[in-house]
Amino acid sequence: MSLFSIFDIAGSSLAAQNIRLNTTASNLANAESISSSTDQTYRARQPVFGEVLAGYDKTPGVSAVRVLGVVESQAPLRQEFQPDHPLANEEGYIFKPNVNVVEEMANMISASRAYQNSIEVMNAAKQMMLRTLSLGQ
Repeated sequence: MSLFSIFDIAGSSLAAQNIRLNTTASNLANAESISSSTDQTYRARQPVFGEVLAGYDKTPGVSAVRVLGVVESQAPLRQEFQPDHPLANEEGYIFKPNVNVVEEMANMISASRAYQNSIEVMNAAKQMMLRTLSLGQ
């Protein structure tokens, strides 16, 4: 594996974690939104990652990550009885998203650390390349 493929692999990780951070931000932004029906209520979303298998750069055993898609959570929505709320349905209920704020904060910290780790890998590879170039001096 060449040092150049390290940048491709770490770059794929950065892109994946960026999508993870964006979906987490979307979930947190909509955590307290309200609607009058289950069809209109925001549902938590999570990215699904997959591996780009060996042969990624024609080197056996080298792989990267890619986002296969973003799926909606199947957890039940939160339902609250608030008959005086303007968005309450005919039975007096409002619906809130199935976003677990604590879980989303943990996802955000995890994605942020994974992003930082990928940056460190790229910095280490860059330093190795610079030191290799300075060997001949």
